Parts: sequence; structure tokens; C-alpha cells
Amino acid sequence: MQKTHNKFLRLAALAGTIAPILFVGIFTIEGLLRPGYTAMDMYVSALSLGPRGLIQIANFLIFGTLFLFFARAVSYEFKKRNVTQAGPTLITIFAACLFISGPFVMDPVNAPRSQTTLHGAIHAILGGIAFFLMPISCFVFLRQFYQDPAWNSFAPWTLLMSILLSATLTLFIFAAALPIGQSMFHDWVGLIQRMVLIPYMLWLFTFALAFYKRLYWKTSGNFR
Repeated sequence: MQKTHNKFLRLAALAGTIAPILFVGIFTIEGLLRPGYTAMDMYVSALSLGPRGLIQIANFLIFGTLFLFFARAVSYEFKKRNVTQAGPTLITIFAACLFISGPFVMDPVNAPRSQTTLHGAIHAILGGIAFFLMPISCFVFLRQFYQDPAWNSFAPWTLLMSILLSATLTLFIFAAALPIGQSMFHDWVGLIQRMVLIPYMLWLFTFALAFYKRLYWKTSGNFR
């Protein structure tokens, strides 16, 4: 029974390392191959539009599934160590937002507000929640890492990412809030979005990798 449980945790940790790499890799490659798409000034979610939109929709669904699996394992392990569930809960919500937002594709950026669709509104709301949770989840985990001796070494990296994500998210909110044609950042909005998304995915990858290593040390008898 214990071996089965340990296998579940290791598989979940591997899912957590694969999900961010796969997600970023797919939208990067698809962005390069998609005719008429430019990553510099177009959102990642714009890849869900058009005849090849199913690729990015599937990308959202796959990431959400894999990372919900990982978040469940983190929640279980932190609960065993009497660590607050705030951090695992936040990454669970983040993964759920990306999963659900996949089928609810965004409206074209230049569409008038009067023509906003239900699926576009749902995507915007879920996307907004997900982006706000990026720096917040890092700050919450930062506090937990400082309190847990087993995770102290991961705290400085998490602090750095918390500060970086707070700065880039602020810039992204400002750039996205201005109307098209009135924003000096209009030609850079895709890049600015990726300045938030990719570092956070990098942090998730390193977190999942560190989680996997701690599971290995635990099963080897070197983890307290």
C-alpha cells in the first residue's frame, strides 16, 4: 500500500515538472508555426482562435489536468507535515482556471465590448484570476518555505520570483487595460504577458522538481 502511494506521489511530481515545459513549449512552437500570429503583440490565448485553435485548447486542458494531479500530491504531503493548505489550494485554483478556460476561448482583441460573448467573458475572468494568483501563490509558498526546514533552501528563489512576478504583472495589467491605439505597449503586449507567464511556469517546474527530489530522499531514508 505504501509503495503504491509513493508511486502516486512520484508520478504526480513528474506530472508537475512536465506540465509547465509542455505548456510553454506548445504555445511557443505553435506561435512560430501559426500563419499571421506574432508572439510579440498577441496573447497566448489568441492561439485558441481559428481553424488550428484546438491545439491551444488542448494545451490548456493538458496543463490543467497534469497540474491538478501535482497540486493534489502537494496538498497531501503538506497536510502530513502540518503545513497550511493555503499554497496548495492556490495552485489548485490556478490549474483549474487554465483547464476550464481552455474550451471558453477568448474574443478577438479588436472586438467591440458590445459584442463580448459569454465564452469570451468567462475566459477573461478565469484568465484574470490565474494571473493574479501567480505572484500571490509565490508569496504564500514563500512564507511556508521559511517556516519549514525541509524547504528553506527553496525560499530565496521563491522570493526572487515573487518580486519579479509582482513587477511584470503590474506592467501587464497597465498595458492590457489601455484601449487599443492609446497604449504605448500595444505592440509589446504579447511579450509582456509572457514576461509574467513564462517565469511563473519556470517557478512551477523548479517547485515540482524540488518536490520530486524530496520524495526521493524521503523514500531513501534521508528526508526528515
